[in-house]
Amino acid sequence: MSDIILDVSIGPQSVTRDDTKRLMTDVLIALAPSALWGMYVFGLEAVLTLLISVAACVGFEYVYTKLMKLPTSIGDFSAVVTGLLLGMNLSSTVPWWLCIIGAFVAIIFAKMLFGGLGYNFINPALAARCFLLISFTARMTSFTYDAVTGPTPLAVMKTDGYGAVNLLDMFLGYKGGVIGEVSILALLLGAAYLLIRRVITLRIPLAYILTFTVYTFFFGQFQFDWYYTLLQLCTGGIVLGAFFMATDYTTSPVTPKGEIVFGILLGLLTGLFRGPNSEGVSYAIIIGNLLVPLIERATVPRFFGKEAKRKNG
Repeated sequence: MSDIILDVSIGPQSVTRDDTKRLMTDVLIALAPSALWGMYVFGLEAVLTLLISVAACVGFEYVYTKLMKLPTSIGDFSAVVTGLLLGMNLSSTVPWWLCIIGAFVAIIFAKMLFGGLGYNFINPALAARCFLLISFTARMTSFTYDAVTGPTPLAVMKTDGYGAVNLLDMFLGYKGGVIGEVSILALLLGAAYLLIRRVITLRIPLAYILTFTVYTFFFGQFQFDWYYTLLQLCTGGIVLGAFFMATDYTTSPVTPKGEIVFGILLGLLTGLFRGPNSEGVSYAIIIGNLLVPLIERATVPRFFGKEAKRKNG
């Protein structure tokens, strides 16, 4: 027998052509329909907001890696995705400097200071959005549609009742709001692309949306009204958050059961927060991110061959 030295490493040992750049490119393609629709609806202001957000995120990451003498990481497109998601979570009316502050928070504080991509424990784009909401509330809650400044459909429903909004317009994207959430149809097209490409699974989005739907139907103003429930699903960033933010690899559970628990948690938190606060999605996902280690610890599969603890008596 010949002396052969085998190099054995822990799993997984499967080989795949997917890498970070490829995955991020797929996410950018999936976000394109909603981003393009937002630019069409809100015009040049939306274009500038998205461009400044992306450029600032890429710039901050490049400068940080150079100052810290780290390998340049902007080539994996993760900073581009963060910038696009940040811009899509902003109103087209925000000033340019607000985009830069948000990009700084997202890249430096929520990502690079924790080690870069794969080490951040909260979604960088949502962390920046929540920071801006708390720090610049008036500017972050000012929206326009057809050159008229006004509240989002969710705010209109709170004040004037849901008879004041139109479900089809909300689904297609003829409404005010942040740039990337206005067209549910465009978001669903992008989500379908991610599912076909197997970039994401349905576990988190489905658990999230179903939980929120059930909660809203039974506890949303206690009217048990499906039309009201559908209106709630078409506004407030539910679809954008469920398919594009909550499914972030780094800040979501890795276990299948954990993903379902995570989605259910997000649905419940969003329903609870949406009562007094129209920004329930952002805060729900951030809190969910913080609880991911506990969810994974509770849902990790038992090691093969490990004997279960026997109960005494």
